[in-house]
Amino acid sequence: MLQAMIAACERVFEFLEEEEEIPDTKNPHSVEDVKGNVTFEHVKFGYQEDKIIIKDFSAKIEQGKKIAIVGPTGAGKTTLVKLLMRYYDILSGAIKIDGINIKDFKRDDLRSLFAMVLQDTWAFNGSVMENIRYGKLNATDEEVIQAAKNAQVDHFVRTFSEGYQTILNEDSTNISQGQKQLLTIARAFLANPKILILDEATSSVDTRTEMQIQKAMDELMKGRTSFVIAHRLSTIKNADLILVINEGDIIEQGTHEELLEKGGFYEKLYNSQFEECRDEIA
Repeated sequence: MLQAMIAACERVFEFLEEEEEIPDTKNPHSVEDVKGNVTFEHVKFGYQEDKIIIKDFSAKIEQGKKIAIVGPTGAGKTTLVKLLMRYYDILSGAIKIDGINIKDFKRDDLRSLFAMVLQDTWAFNGSVMENIRYGKLNATDEEVIQAAKNAQVDHFVRTFSEGYQTILNEDSTNISQGQKQLLTIARAFLANPKILILDEATSSVDTRTEMQIQKAMDELMKGRTSFVIAHRLSTIKNADLILVINEGDIIEQGTHEELLEKGGFYEKLYNSQFEECRDEIA
């Protein structure tokens, strides 16, 4: 018990010793009319000031475009997402949404512009209706059901004896991994965000469910600025811009065709995935 207490105290005091967040601006911009144009201007960032991982990144992303972030495991693909939602502040440069520096929004307002569908899905002990409504707590039953239809959820919920009132157990083991992922997509539909962050999470489901999830994701991305953290490069061929990250730095950017023509890191990464597929088939 003493050993456990000492370990717990170390974590508690480490947390208490962390620096406080920079307070929100006193005259914040409203997010009501934000469309979803995103600009990175000479962004420089490091988790520690003496270890810079993004040295000078610039990109202009128009409303409704699909941006893919690719790179090997541990390359730092989620870093850009953390900066965009201001979980960390950049060291220099600027990140702007519709020309407004993200530091000029309240953090809560800024994050309300985003919806995230992550690799790690989760559901809580409650009805299917309640689990979807978590995306927008004041949504009507009709809005929840419409979101479920958009996310390919409605058809399998109708097969449950209690329908939308079916209770998911504590570990949500009474629905499949793929069904749980579709529930998280339904939440995002209900939230109706301006900007989407998608961490593709189809590796642990069967092919048919993967197709359903991909179809739901494609529907969700329509008309929205989307950042896709891509694991399977075959799913992001149609991205408007691909950012290639290695060891925390953005080393290439362009469309799928442009990057293949360069014959650089992306081309090697793309071909290596297809070689793995061929080996598995063989």
